[in-house]
Amino acid sequence: IPIFGTFLISFMDYTPLRDTNFFTGLRNYVEMFQDQNFWIAMRNTMVFTFATVAINIVISLATATLICQLKSNKTRSFFRMMSFLPCMAPMVASSVVFQRTILSTQGGFLNKIITALGGEAIAWLGDARYIMISVIIFTIWADVGYNVILFTAGIDGIPDYLYEAAGLDGAGRWLKFRHVTLPLLGRTTAFVILMTLNSYFQMFAQFEVLVRQGGPKNSGLVMTSYIYKMAFVQKQMGYAAAISMALFLVIAVVYIVQRKLSKVDWEY
Repeated sequence: IPIFGTFLISFMDYTPLRDTNFFTGLRNYVEMFQDQNFWIAMRNTMVFTFATVAINIVISLATATLICQLKSNKTRSFFRMMSFLPCMAPMVASSVVFQRTILSTQGGFLNKIITALGGEAIAWLGDARYIMISVIIFTIWADVGYNVILFTAGIDGIPDYLYEAAGLDGAGRWLKFRHVTLPLLGRTTAFVILMTLNSYFQMFAQFEVLVRQGGPKNSGLVMTSYIYKMAFVQKQMGYAAAISMALFLVIAVVYIVQRKLSKVDWEY
């Protein structure tokens, strides 16, 4: 019902402050395709989503593999808990802390390291070249623990006798990971990629906290922020609904393509 309602509103000059809202046909969509800021937001959303998902998958899978190498269950549980701790904190609160303690131009932790090594302080959240990098760094820290838990569960579900058989054939850790772990994590990996893509396309909180008004040259403007700006700042809810439907279509297409590419057939 909300999706259908948004679809209807996208064809209207709509605001809840008026008693009467007018049907405008395809005007919002025509305006959207001619809007430069829309294409900037679309590009930034694509760059952020695919770059962050790729980094997240690599780091979470590597971390999960290392955790599963530990012999003690208590030690494994401890490191799983530590990796998941950032996921438990509210995204807005974590963003504020990161902004003031890690990414701050004056006295931020990253810049202290850089200046200690002889470099110059970087305006992580004030320079168009570094804004997206800063948001990606924060998002990885805040969200990677969830996928670590999923990957460790998937690895723990692989029977030990497969690794023993690979060891008898002379396989080392890398060959076991490549020929046993990766293939049998196919379904887990497909699920993780789909859920992470869907989540990152809709990321909003950290952009609103870390990136003020889209950042310089709109370098940090993403679809969710632009939808919020159009709907609740400029009160153009019909136009915001049209942008929302565009984002919905992009997510649906990516989901369908990923489902086609990630068909996994295996048994053990």
